[in-house]
Amino acid sequence: MRQFVLFFMLCWPFAVQADEAAWTPLSGAEISAALTGRVVQYGSAWQDFRASGKTLYNAGRDSWGYWRVEGDQYCSQWPPSDLWACYDMTGNGDRLRFIGAAGDISEAVYRPAAD
Repeated sequence: MRQFVLFFMLCWPFAVQADEAAWTPLSGAEISAALTGRVVQYGSAWQDFRASGKTLYNAGRDSWGYWRVEGDQYCSQWPPSDLWACYDMTGNGDRLRFIGAAGDISEAVYRPAAD
């Protein structure tokens, strides 16, 4: 058992690095394709990205805002503020990461389509 624990402890950093390497930066066109008409889940919250540029975020109650792609970044605006916040994005299969200017990361997964 002790050998297994030692093996696991020695291999864990490499497994984490391999997962990190699988995250690839998304271009503006890839961000648009990844989000338009899709719903993503962040833990207990979810967000719907409409083709119209409107977005609905729900973490227990609805909050409507706007989204767009600027260059190679996802940007959002949440009234009553008129300021836009922009994020780099990376993808890994059905998972997405939104990366803020300060390095903060929000991870999401695509929500299954409703029948």
